[in-house]
Amino acid sequence: MNCNLTFLKAKLLFLLLLLTACQPLGQAPEQRWQHAVEGAYAANISNDAKFSVVSSIHHGISLWDLDNNALKYNWSQQQNSADNLVLVADIADNNSHAIIANRHDFSLWNIENGQSEGFWSITESTIRDVAVSNNGDYLLVGQSNGKVVHITIANGRRLEFLGHQEKINAVDMLPNGRIALSGSNDFVAYVWDTVSGQVIYRFNHPSRVTMVALDPKGRYAFTADSKKAANIWDLKTGKLISKLKYFNRQEVFSAVQFSPDGTQLLTGAPSRKVSIWDIATGERLTSWRVLPRDDIRPAGAVVYSVAFRDNNQVITESSSGYAELWQVNKQ
Repeated sequence: MNCNLTFLKAKLLFLLLLLTACQPLGQAPEQRWQHAVEGAYAANISNDAKFSVVSSIHHGISLWDLDNNALKYNWSQQQNSADNLVLVADIADNNSHAIIANRHDFSLWNIENGQSEGFWSITESTIRDVAVSNNGDYLLVGQSNGKVVHITIANGRRLEFLGHQEKINAVDMLPNGRIALSGSNDFVAYVWDTVSGQVIYRFNHPSRVTMVALDPKGRYAFTADSKKAANIWDLKTGKLISKLKYFNRQEVFSAVQFSPDGTQLLTGAPSRKVSIWDIATGERLTSWRVLPRDDIRPAGAVVYSVAFRDNNQVITESSSGYAELWQVNKQ
């Protein structure tokens, strides 16, 4: 009996060590800044970690200067009901513009002067995700009816990509607006040309595709589904580079960014978890969890956006309403 008990304790200890091997115990952020009282509904950090746009019921849409933790602008897009809440946002790679959207409306904002450069509404379906190119020249809108619309601001041209059969979950676009990536409930992610609408690559998954991302430098694409497949692809050849390796039955991602040097992938999850992965191997290098709000029980937070500040620091924005700066200690 004692031998069995000792074996059981040893087994439990091994499982505990296995689950926490990549999670530094007690890791706390270097700095923590509150950007939304009573939590945020959406947030997006710029690729260089200099700005973040945050949606909340109390402050509307706030643009923050992360270098100085200074409020730069407050933008107004109706936030007075659940239907009007801004739930998706994107900042251009060169920090020129931001796009924000609720379920039926989206708007383009100039980050240099804080002015609105357009407001649009859709009636045929709801908005699921958005992206904006450098200088606000092109917008990408993924919809619940399976359409992805690419808009050229200069002439109003609208190209509808109709390759998907079901609801769009995530979209992304290269900084020049020429290549788009979209993922859907139809188990497929497509890389496609925004001028011709032609498919460049089709990435099949075993379940609905919930997250996609493009490396701004055009080297990689990331696609992940709702079960156990999270893949990094070579954007030049369409070949699989690696699959993210994790012990859990599944991992769901709510934020993704490639490192500037092209060696690592940064992810955030609805479980507060932030991870850094090796692109070449798919191995997890380290992970930690963002802090929840003190008044939330059970403790929880969705990681909305992640970004590398440099090789040793990462910034996160989460539903807690806080931005957090982390010192990265890769194992």
